[in-house]
Amino acid sequence: TIDCNNLNISDLTGIADFTDLTELECTNNQLTSLDVSANTALTTLRCANNQLTSLDVSAATALNVVQCQNNDLTSLDVSNNTSLTFLYCSGNLLTNLDVTNHITLILLTCHSNNLTSLDVSAATALTTLYCGWNQLTILDVSQSTDLTDLNCNDNQLTSLDIRNGNNNSIYSFSSTDNTNLYCIDVDDP
Repeated sequence: TIDCNNLNISDLTGIADFTDLTELECTNNQLTSLDVSANTALTTLRCANNQLTSLDVSAATALNVVQCQNNDLTSLDVSNNTSLTFLYCSGNLLTNLDVTNHITLILLTCHSNNLTSLDVSAATALTTLYCGWNQLTILDVSQSTDLTDLNCNDNQLTSLDIRNGNNNSIYSFSSTDNTNLYCIDVDDP
């Protein structure tokens, strides 16, 4: 484990020497780049609140937790990280996020990006989804039977399907400021 949070550092180039590293925490710094391609054993990566414009996590196939929120990421490819359970990528510049292979995903926060679509149909274990402040027009969480917390505020939704067979377990729900959303599909209207 390496923990270098809150140190105001701008460079972590020596991180490649730690090939057995499983946890890297480098939040609240001045990092503009982060190369974890040699850190294939990573299970946890927390690099939030930096100035990262790119992040390649494709070699770290055992990643379980990624927290990269509040950076300047324009893309994030997590297609090789099918063990993800927690993905925090809000507050970036993402236009696309592919989580179609992530059946173990429990929590996804991707709000405050530029996403136009989001397919969470494979994320059947999803309990928490924060996808507000994007440009989504359609959201279907009907396959997420464990969903308890959903915020999809401030999108451009015209269709919202939450018929997951377990609406009674949803304790937090907000879909305000979707001016074209006239109907929400629920278990029992």
